[in-house]
Amino acid sequence: MKKIQIINGPNLNLLGKREPTVYGNSSFEGYLQQLKEKYPQCDISYFQSNTEGELIDKIHEVGFDFDGIILNAGAYTHTSIALHDAIKAVTTPVVEVHISNVHTRESFRHISMISAACKGVILGFGLESYRLAMESFL
Repeated sequence: MKKIQIINGPNLNLLGKREPTVYGNSSFEGYLQQLKEKYPQCDISYFQSNTEGELIDKIHEVGFDFDGIILNAGAYTHTSIALHDAIKAVTTPVVEVHISNVHTRESFRHISMISAACKGVILGFGLESYRLAMESFL
């Protein structure tokens, strides 16, 4: 059974409430249940934090034992060299995901500090970005 860790960063705990025109009306927990049903052959774990250090700690914790990490670092995508370094330090491949197409938004969102350390990047497909990332590990 493949072990996949989903890690969501700051403000993603507010999915379903936060800017529904950008992020939709669904909570992540509801979508997570759909992913678990679609991929019964995978052990999918979920972690969310608004704190950069906790995201780094989780990457370190699972980054040598899991088959894949799906990371939506939220705004830390654009600022965190520490997350970049954490991804490079582990052996588990990481796929960066974003719900929105960040390139159609504010210019500061066009730069990712973590993309170069990741296996790939999926963005702009709403919550389905996570499903597409799951497919990359199968």
